[in-house]
Amino acid sequence: MSKSLARVKAALAASDTPVEVLEMSESTRTAEEAASAAGCEVDQIAKSIIFRGEDSGHVVLFLTAGGNRVDPAKAALVAGQPLGKADAGLIREETGFAIGGVAPIGHLNPVTAYFDPRLHDFTQVWAAAGTPRHIFAIAPDRLLEITGATEADFVQ
Repeated sequence: MSKSLARVKAALAASDTPVEVLEMSESTRTAEEAASAAGCEVDQIAKSIIFRGEDSGHVVLFLTAGGNRVDPAKAALVAGQPLGKADAGLIREETGFAIGGVAPIGHLNPVTAYFDPRLHDFTQVWAAAGTPRHIFAIAPDRLLEITGATEADFVQ
């Protein structure tokens, strides 16, 4: 088992969230691929979009419905700082995950996170579990709680 997947499973267990992490036979790197693999709507995918906080130098996580796009200007207002592109190295260093498998939990370091209210439109959403082939289903309220994210409007 990869270290990334193990961290996600450990974070779920530590949060007392009984969910099953599934290994899919096909890629789940994009919201569209994950929705196809899970057999759900694209907006039921809680995708992790990472920016670099220009003031803090740290990553900022935006959990959004799979069909939504993060509006950089709104996101910067929500984050209270200018945001820039987070490169793969910074993402890996701070979260421990590679692009395409960034989970909303199990990060190497504490991450400031924001949550798209659109995810509440579903009884269940799917999120990456640390690899490009592992995902898990969870109630949006529970995902919001265990990520410690702040609900905010940051989408286009």
